[in-house]
Amino acid sequence: MYSVEQTGAPGLPAAPVRESGTEDRHRLLLQNWWYTTLIGTKRPIQPPLKDDLKCDVLIIGGGAAGLASAARLVGTGKKVVLLERNICGGSSTGRSAGFLTPDSELELSQLIRRFGATGAKDLWAVPVRGIERMISLIRSSGTECDLQRQDSLFLGKGSGGVRAVQDEDETRRSLGYESQVYSSGELASVIGSNGYSAAVRYKDTYGVDGLRYAQGIKGMLIDGGVSIFESSSVIAFSGHTARTHMGSVTADQVIFCADKLGPDLNPYSWNVYHEQTFLSITEPLSGTEQASLFPAEPFQCWDSDLMYSYYRLTGTKRLLLGGGSLLTTYARNDSTTSGVIGRVVSGFRKMFPALKSVRFMQYWSGRIDMTRDLLPTVLKEPDSPWVHRVLGCVGLPWATFCGDFVARQVLAEKETGDEKYYGYFDVNRKFLVPIWLERMIGKRLAFPLNNAWAKYYQKDAKPSSEGKAGGPAPSPS
Repeated sequence: MYSVEQTGAPGLPAAPVRESGTEDRHRLLLQNWWYTTLIGTKRPIQPPLKDDLKCDVLIIGGGAAGLASAARLVGTGKKVVLLERNICGGSSTGRSAGFLTPDSELELSQLIRRFGATGAKDLWAVPVRGIERMISLIRSSGTECDLQRQDSLFLGKGSGGVRAVQDEDETRRSLGYESQVYSSGELASVIGSNGYSAAVRYKDTYGVDGLRYAQGIKGMLIDGGVSIFESSSVIAFSGHTARTHMGSVTADQVIFCADKLGPDLNPYSWNVYHEQTFLSITEPLSGTEQASLFPAEPFQCWDSDLMYSYYRLTGTKRLLLGGGSLLTTYARNDSTTSGVIGRVVSGFRKMFPALKSVRFMQYWSGRIDMTRDLLPTVLKEPDSPWVHRVLGCVGLPWATFCGDFVARQVLAEKETGDEKYYGYFDVNRKFLVPIWLERMIGKRLAFPLNNAWAKYYQKDAKPSSEGKAGGPAPSPS
């Protein structure tokens, strides 16, 4: 959690609203709002590992992927241990905006261009199944995590945004998915801004408090017999054994779902990249303010800009707004300056002048693990087939599917055609800038080049390694 940049009680607005309707950005409370929502919840923090244990399956990482792996193993007779260096959900999962939508950086129209109709449907099914799994876990466990059923609204800006919306709608319809398009003249019925040129809407998407979700599923896993140790960072791994500062776990099978691991723990770290984004949250909106934002019903929204903004309402009617800047998104080091989110807030106010007096209380930043083409990497190490890795998942649904998928491989519960995802998510799939060239020009340049190429231009043949479980780990040296 970040330090506080003001005095006063946590959760109170950090600065008075100016007459112009914009607050002093430098006095916003620099703190992850989701931690506030844990106050009063029942599950205590689990103590760190202090013993030398043996188990059937060790899971390293207690975010969405690791929790999904553990959930799949509950009731199978396997002895499962989960190690988390923070608290469950304390990294990317608990910093996220909690959008449960198939769109995580990649639109369906981009997938069909790259992979064709069959590939696009295969890959779209990944987050769809991830969402279904998360909803199932929430309901079966009774987890209270501010689950909000909210249709998605992809908003186009300018003439390019109209084309993007049309492409998305046509792609969805060609693959048999429902959608609804709004022209600029029709948008007033769903969004309180005249700054958008078109929009496409689709259903079966949700918003969630990712940190409370993680802590709730943690409770379900403990009740199901999983041994969970928080504040237990893995400092060394060899063979079948992971060591922490006070203990160790030796397991028949090991699943790595932790993000931001260095090469000492992840020989594939050269293939993982980080993108920084910012989030901010307001005081509760009044009924009038809610109606001025969403005249009919709440949506979870994002726009067609390259550096897009995204927003939704929480169950307590707070506006959650996210975005970033080109400079900080790909920067080598983390940034915590309020200026980035301040510019996002200013842009939002211009789009929604009726909300100019709404006060933004807190903001926080976080780095998202991702790969060069925004698709996750999933593999079994070829020389150590008992070691499984989930890398670079953008979005809670993608992470949930991948964690669940790997656990099913451990259990040998392979669904028909399921192993094809080893091909789609192969660590050695093709990119515009190969690893050897990336070592020369550096990640900061190679990543946005690969990212843009994969998102807007790349076309792939059907994966040739549908049954392939892994590949060699390229060294950065």
